[in-house]
Amino acid sequence: MIEIQHISKRFGGKQVLNDVSFMAEDGKVTGFLGPNGAGKSTTMRAALGLITPDSGRALIDGKPFASIKAPMAAVGAVLDAKSAHKGRSAYAHLKALAQTNGIPASRVDEVIDLTGIGSVKKRRAGAFSLGMSQRLSIAAALLGDPRNLVLDEPVNGLDPEGVKWVRELCRFYAGQGRAVLLSSHLMSEVALTADNLVIIGQGRILETTTVSHFVAEHSAHALRVATPEPGKLRAIFASAPQVRIEPAERNASDPANGEVFRIAGADLEAAARVFAQAQLITYEFIEEHASLEDAYMTLTHSQVQYANREVPGQRPIQYGLPASVEPSFAPTAPAAPAAPAVPAAPAPSSPTDEPTQPSQTVQTMQPVQPTKESDR
Repeated sequence: MIEIQHISKRFGGKQVLNDVSFMAEDGKVTGFLGPNGAGKSTTMRAALGLITPDSGRALIDGKPFASIKAPMAAVGAVLDAKSAHKGRSAYAHLKALAQTNGIPASRVDEVIDLTGIGSVKKRRAGAFSLGMSQRLSIAAALLGDPRNLVLDEPVNGLDPEGVKWVRELCRFYAGQGRAVLLSSHLMSEVALTADNLVIIGQGRILETTTVSHFVAEHSAHALRVATPEPGKLRAIFASAPQVRIEPAERNASDPANGEVFRIAGADLEAAARVFAQAQLITYEFIEEHASLEDAYMTLTHSQVQYANREVPGQRPIQYGLPASVEPSFAPTAPAAPAAPAVPAAPAPSSPTDEPTQPSQTVQTMQPVQPTKESDR
């Protein structure tokens, strides 16, 4: 278990962390999300004793990291993919870590096989691509078979198969009752990997929750309708001011004919009944479900430190509706049909990145064997 208790930290005149508190539970993957400069990396470094907070403390299994006698057995960390000495081989780097931490040399071979870097273990780390450096840093994190994992952007540089392997590795460790704290900008991966979420912005915790609750809370339900009768559609909701009808950009999956609309504030079942009573022709009628990325952007778009300018000629990005907008459409029988009323690690695949099948175990593991030429 990883506990962050009321940590504050200032660098010069800038408050980087302000009373940050949360917990990464055993048996769970905790996604740690926030814009660039929000304080994620600083928090992780404070947890590992690399930064001394001005106030508060961080505990690993109830103890400060500096007081743990076997640190690599307590926590494995990926903070910087390029942390290995450039002139040292991957094998020498891992062996040095093992020898200084009382870890058997046999474990070095296990994590090399697990992460798929066996064919380049004698190569200098300075010659590694970013993807291969990530694999080496993950191998180092797993060396002590740790009870906790702290992973700061561990999938940078990995190809899709490598990203999938990291996801399955996190799920496996959590399934063994260990704590995993995962920072990533790939929202789709966090949605598939994490159980709990910690959202940070400008050094403050914005929310601690679960993935499902977060998406439900910070996104509004909306209906997507394609119809050749836009006038009749608008007439159906003419006496429902709480319902918003907006033209929607056509997706590749939308029907080729008819106009596409997004309807906010209307209940799916109630709308379906009134559409049937009004004999509205619909080519598409679905309830949209917001993604984690949509919900995250809704919460954090005002917290970004580095704001982007709008791309010339493009419409402003809409990150969804406020959480307060709820479906409130309550239909009544239409007066006439035409206008009713209110209703193991994958082995690298090329000299630039990687894939293969993840191992099914870690401690009693069957090592993942590289099947293709490794990264360079």
